[in-house]
Amino acid sequence: QVQLVESGGGLVQAGGSLRLSCTASGSTFNFDVITWYRQAPGKGHEFVALINNVGGTNYADSVKGRFTISRDAAKNTVYLQMNRLKPEDTAVYYCYYPQGDSWGKGTQVIVSS
Repeated sequence: QVQLVESGGGLVQAGGSLRLSCTASGSTFNFDVITWYRQAPGKGHEFVALINNVGGTNYADSVKGRFTISRDAAKNTVYLQMNRLKPEDTAVYYCYYPQGDSWGKGTQVIVSS
């Protein structure tokens, strides 16, 4: 069983920045792939970014060039640095560990115009 805890969300003005964190715990956790998704009000889950165990990354087109995913393996933590935020980035951001099919509870990001 793997537990994921997100943090770092909040309210920010358009053009601002936030850094989200996702910390994993559990005896079966093996730092393979960690993915960030988001869900805007009234919409489904949208892929944002992923990072694998060798540091390879992938991003949704909507965030490419603005968001950066990184990891600290020693802390079992993945970060999502979000710059030049836009109102359409407003959503609940979730961390997902595919190998264990584990989701965090999410952290709210609100970007005001």
